[in-house]
Order: sequence, then structure tokens, then C-alpha cells
Amino acid sequence: MTQPAKKSRRNMLEEFLATHPQDAFARYGLAMECANQGDSDAAITNFEKLLAENPNYVAGYFQYGQFLARLSRTADAKRTLGHGIEAARRTGDQHAGSEMEAALAQLPAS
Repeated sequence: MTQPAKKSRRNMLEEFLATHPQDAFARYGLAMECANQGDSDAAITNFEKLLAENPNYVAGYFQYGQFLARLSRTADAKRTLGHGIEAARRTGDQHAGSEMEAALAQLPAS
């Protein structure tokens, strides 16, 4: 007898989001999984959806900004980190705000 194939983390997150589309943590996890797998288009889609629906999801801005920087999309990374700094201020997350300020300062000038 053949055992069923084990589902990947990405498959599990996609299935979960199909039934819980508003779950921000799962959307963040899927965006990160796609980024780690090198599926840039899916990562971007999921980060964009996460932040559009959850504008105070501070960790999403930080990870998305770093991801965009790795893709050499410096202007987009700067804009994303800037929005993240604003979100960190709104939510009182000084630690994340200072981390994003440091990440922003390390990006090359446009």
C-alpha cells in the first residue's frame, strides 16, 4: 500500500487560507514560505495582500522590505520599510521601528 504524499508547508498554508482567507498569520507564513522557495511572484502577491488587509502587521513590512531588497528592488524596499516604520509608530512597536530604520539606512542611495 502506498502512503499518501506528505503535504508541504506551503500546501498546508494554501489550504488553510482557502478556508480562512482573513488569517493574517497564515498569509504572512505563506508569503515567507514562497520567498524562501524562490517563488518571487507568489511571495509578492501574498505580502501585498497581507499588508493591504492588515496595515498594522509590522513584521510583514520588515520581511517584505528585506525581500524586495534581495531582489534589488531598492525603491520598493525603501517605500515598504517607510510604511513599516509608520505602522510601527502607530502600534507603538519601537523595536521593530528601529530595526526597519536600520535596514532602510543600509540600502543604497537611489
